[in-house]
Amino acid sequence: MSKLYKILLFLILNYFFLSSQTLGAKEKIKIGLLVPTTGSNKELGQSIIKAVILAVSDIDNDLIEIVIKDTNSDANKTLKSAIELKEMGVQVIIGPVFHQSLIYLNQVKDVKFLSLTNKTIDLPENTISAGVNSTSQLLTIKKFLDLNNIKKTIFLTPILNYEAEIKKGIEESNIIIFKEHIYDPEPTKLTRQIEEITNYNVRKQNLKNEIYKIEKSNDINKEQKIKDLEKKYTIGNVNFDAVIISDFDENLKSVATSLLYTDILPTDKYFITLNQWFDESLLREKDFQPIYYPSINKKNFDDFKDRFFKKFNENPNHLSLLSYDLVGLVYYLSSKNKLSKLDRIFKKKNSFRGKTGIFNIKDNKIYHQLNFYKIQDNQLIEIF
Repeated sequence: MSKLYKILLFLILNYFFLSSQTLGAKEKIKIGLLVPTTGSNKELGQSIIKAVILAVSDIDNDLIEIVIKDTNSDANKTLKSAIELKEMGVQVIIGPVFHQSLIYLNQVKDVKFLSLTNKTIDLPENTISAGVNSTSQLLTIKKFLDLNNIKKTIFLTPILNYEAEIKKGIEESNIIIFKEHIYDPEPTKLTRQIEEITNYNVRKQNLKNEIYKIEKSNDINKEQKIKDLEKKYTIGNVNFDAVIISDFDENLKSVATSLLYTDILPTDKYFITLNQWFDESLLREKDFQPIYYPSINKKNFDDFKDRFFKKFNENPNHLSLLSYDLVGLVYYLSSKNKLSKLDRIFKKKNSFRGKTGIFNIKDNKIYHQLNFYKIQDNQLIEIF
């Protein structure tokens, strides 16, 4: 064998060796997607799928492969679909959407689930809650309270299915609460409870007593003083500076209305609530303004909505934005590590900037760095 032939053979073999290494390195980034494509929540599932399609298009890498399976918003169906995804070689799955769909996922070993739920209690060991959880929100509210030196804050939580999540958020955020109250959202019971919380009957009686006192006095200006008092509903302050209302939609408005009825005004006391996903109906409720809340970045959310609408001619669900960011997060982490090692990565401290803002990842948990907004004079204003 000639020397030249040996050199050529070496170069050819070396080329194929390097090529095989390169091809091996460019493995498919296979991401599972567990969403309801049938059942009552199928429209939500379709919105999430479209957001994932948009994310893949924006990343523009042919190595990403999305494998979609139906949950039908049912735990048994979710388990069956998750097993199918694992058998297809999927190691990381975005979804499922709802907390009740998670209960059997511990049976699916060596797979990491990034659920869109914001609940963090009773999660399977292989599942991370990627929603905007109560701790993320209360950390942001705490920042606002500290910046404004607000010392006495009461916390109102409805008797619903997330009391434990709120309690956990209070503990993890180290927010200082003056008093906590659990209320029944049923309207007649709610009003009576708010009256008790705000000491309404005593303050109302104080007003009556003051009017009676002036009527019996010899004050030459008593008629004017009585007219001024009759414009009031109560006399006397309440023993708090701010109220956090952990409710949404019409229930939130009912609580705010009850506070107004008991003469607690948002111009005198801070009305603060949880992430409202920019509920536009609050802009029309001038009596409740100013009202404050933490949320994802509004500018990024609007940008995502515009791009989503241009591509699909419909508006996205807010969970769609989370799923869009999760595709980017998995792609970012997989570009630096093997997908099989993601479980280890999620235990370390990492940060990732997405459309919702910054994800902080540590100890198998995702927290969101949120912005803080107020609605005043029918306008949304960013505080920080």
